[in-house]
Amino acid sequence: MTKSWVRITMGGLILALSTTPVHGQQSLAAICNPEGKIANLDFTLKDLNGDDVSLSEFKGKVILLDFWATWCGPCKVEIPYFIDFYNTYRTQGLQVLGFDVDDEIPELTAYAEQMEMNYPILIGAGRDDVLKAYGPMVGLPTTVIIGRDGRVCISHTGLTEKETFEEAIRALL
Repeated sequence: MTKSWVRITMGGLILALSTTPVHGQQSLAAICNPEGKIANLDFTLKDLNGDDVSLSEFKGKVILLDFWATWCGPCKVEIPYFIDFYNTYRTQGLQVLGFDVDDEIPELTAYAEQMEMNYPILIGAGRDDVLKAYGPMVGLPTTVIIGRDGRVCISHTGLTEKETFEEAIRALL
């Protein structure tokens, strides 16, 4: 995916879109359809340190998988939410993963340090296979929440309120 394609797509995506709204206290069944799509965790990607990270190593956890880029304004708003969630819920079984769609590693590393990102950042440049598995990607940020059973429970595209994510995470933990 090229930066220009994503920027053009983002230009058309002014309002935050949400494929699964979550309002108030929701039950697990209301958030995650037991007949829903199984997430493809059969990917191994490099992280900022150049180490291999296999998505399958997080099976059995609630996974928040955030597709983002350094140039994305709404992404910059949401990243502090994810830092907070990781601090608060990782001991309860939450795994936050950031999937950067197309930035160069030096730029990405500086950004992650500036934002004090405390969760694994995966290098997504050239990994259209992953984008297709979790797409279609109509804009950024796109955040996918996967339940412990490996099902895609929620997918949000565009800027989403912190409370919306947190309600889903708490219900799934």
